[in-house]
Amino acid sequence: MNASPFLRRALLLDAVASGATGALMLLAAGPLAGHTHLPQELLRGAGAVLLPYAAFVAWLGLRAMPARGMVLAVVAINALWVVESVGILALGWVVPNLLGAGFVLAQALVVAIFAALQGAALRGMPALAA
Repeated sequence: MNASPFLRRALLLDAVASGATGALMLLAAGPLAGHTHLPQELLRGAGAVLLPYAAFVAWLGLRAMPARGMVLAVVAINALWVVESVGILALGWVVPNLLGAGFVLAQALVVAIFAALQGAALRGMPALAA
């Protein structure tokens, strides 16, 4: 049995968004930091983390039967990303300007949507590979 097209699309869209965001943060950390008042090191580090993550999620989305545990890991990683994104703002670990806070919250919202879509698609799949 193959994975649902919905699950595969949710994974692939996540991979594209993560890859694009990661490339932006890694390659344009300086200008982005200047516009958002987010630390350049944070942007560059997050971008460096997102690129291999995006490659993994793309690989998973291209599989006919992605392993259930791997999809669950993607959902958990996405949920953790959301918590950490909101947390760095709420706890004052970074003090961006309005554009920077909007950037952090917007990407957290998109990631939360991906996690919800992937989780819903996974619940609808009775038997994915272990």
